[in-house]
Amino acid sequence: MSTYQLFTDSASDIPEERAAEWGVRIIPISSQIAVDNGQELHGESIPVEEFYALMRSKYISRTSAINIGEFLAAFEPVLAGGDDILYIAFSSGLSTTCHTAILAAEELKKKYPDRTVRVVDSLCASFGQGLLVYYAAMKKDQGATLEEVAAYTEELRLHLCHEFTVDDLFFLKRGGRVSTAKAIVGSMLQIKPVLHVDNAGKLIMIGKARGRRASVQTLLDAMRRHIEHPEDQVIFISHGDCAEDAQRLADMVREAFPVKDVLITFIGPVIGAHSGPGTVALFYLGGGRE
Repeated sequence: MSTYQLFTDSASDIPEERAAEWGVRIIPISSQIAVDNGQELHGESIPVEEFYALMRSKYISRTSAINIGEFLAAFEPVLAGGDDILYIAFSSGLSTTCHTAILAAEELKKKYPDRTVRVVDSLCASFGQGLLVYYAAMKKDQGATLEEVAAYTEELRLHLCHEFTVDDLFFLKRGGRVSTAKAIVGSMLQIKPVLHVDNAGKLIMIGKARGRRASVQTLLDAMRRHIEHPEDQVIFISHGDCAEDAQRLADMVREAFPVKDVLITFIGPVIGAHSGPGTVALFYLGGGRE
């Protein structure tokens, strides 16, 4: 039986130390932020706190999907070394990355016909994608084959619930998620949208709350409706440079449910470029997505 390597991309927001612990290789998605004098900084090359400070100053950040050459450069040495690859990709509903990975796999099959590159569309984002990868890594550690882990993640992915809220509608407006008028009025009234990722892996607004505390409470309320078997779960939370809000949500989760643990991390530049500073996101397994 061939050995295989588990890959994902940086949209998963998996910290480096966790990736090493889980045996996961991360392919970076490029992000740039334009600053003064036409200079551009790469989001992954600066501290995440600096990235969010620039965004709060309304500097514009953009991202670029992984191209086929980058996939070939990441995958080919592994195949040449005799291992197969399982790549869990950023949601196809939010990026072309998954489609490009499939094209790369088809190209590599011609050169390495005895090797396998299996691409799974996570239909997830941020640390929700990270949570799916975590479960895949645990399954792999239990001795599951590449195809068994791929089938497991495909079965699990639509049970992986994403709920999040943003602090500033400016960033959703720029991405076309809300109109300029709604962004202006919402900001004036302290309206905080609540969003999730649907079954197509797309970002959908599902509600709104007046004020920050209410919007964070809404995330927990959704979790109450959907979570199953919390006693078996590790809950993931990610945030856009608002660690206190993330910790408060983690404390609320622990008080409400007998979960195994709660892991908190930053939302990286790939997702943060579109959600903005002040985003708080909650990820867990439930009966299904709304």
